[in-house]
Amino acid sequence: MKKFAVACLMLGALLFAPTANAATSWDMATPYPEQNFHTQNILMFAKEIEQETGGQYKIKVHSNASLLKMPDIKRGVQTGQAALGEILLSAYGNEDPFFQLDGIPFVSTGYDTAKVVWDKTKQFIDARFKKQGMTVLYAVSWPGQGIYTKTPMASVADFKGLKFRTYNPATARLAELMGSVPTTIQAAEVPQAFATGVVSAMITSAITGVDSQSWDFAKYFYDVGALNNKNLVFINAKVFDALDKKTKDIILAASARAEKRGWEMSAKAHEASLKTLAEKGMKVEKPNEKFYGELQAIGEKMIQEWLDKAGPDGKAFWESYRKK
Repeated sequence: MKKFAVACLMLGALLFAPTANAATSWDMATPYPEQNFHTQNILMFAKEIEQETGGQYKIKVHSNASLLKMPDIKRGVQTGQAALGEILLSAYGNEDPFFQLDGIPFVSTGYDTAKVVWDKTKQFIDARFKKQGMTVLYAVSWPGQGIYTKTPMASVADFKGLKFRTYNPATARLAELMGSVPTTIQAAEVPQAFATGVVSAMITSAITGVDSQSWDFAKYFYDVGALNNKNLVFINAKVFDALDKKTKDIILAASARAEKRGWEMSAKAHEASLKTLAEKGMKVEKPNEKFYGELQAIGEKMIQEWLDKAGPDGKAFWESYRKK
């Protein structure tokens, strides 16, 4: 009987004692389909971490909002439902002006200015995420965006009364100032929303247009190129802080590579997507001078509204950015 008890204790020790070889698996919630360049970049990021930690840490990437819908991802990582997450930062613009900034038209007008915006706002975004129990790993810009419509548009007045698909507070405000009706629709739901008449116009990237096969529901893509939203990748701070220095360094190095690679992938995906839209029969063109000028005026109004609520940090950023 005594030998049996000892054997049971030994078995229990084997079953429950932590081992040096036990692998840790993390869930990562992402909002876009697997073929999207953001997701492809994340898959490479996850593979690098697994390889460089000798299989000790594995990241299971849940694409296309299959684990958490995009509005829930930030909170999900904060509360430990997922260890890592990816979000469109500007979708959380109601939480903080700095989350909204890159969703405002004409703050940046291309990758060069978008990178300056990120470099100058990273410290403010880092600080806010740290207060909420998360650690920022890297950010990747979307290309400049364009407006999708079913019919030709010559001015902002042509959008009056249209149901306009929005995905963050900034695009909702843009729709209001254009005289449209803002209608929040997640990327995965865009085709159905157009098919059922829930929306009839939207502003988004050429890449999302390809992901959603926009040629099935829209005929025109006006390449405004004035919105460079960022996707942010981050990790639960408790998870990250519990790691040894070597593992932290591996993750941070992989993050730096993913950021550099992601911006390059974004530019290539944009050019390929513009070509695909045209090949599928869509009219891809720049807005006329009048239309573009009206959009610029709306952007200037939105920037001033942002400055009015962004406080000293916002003023410091804007003064520094304008000098740059």
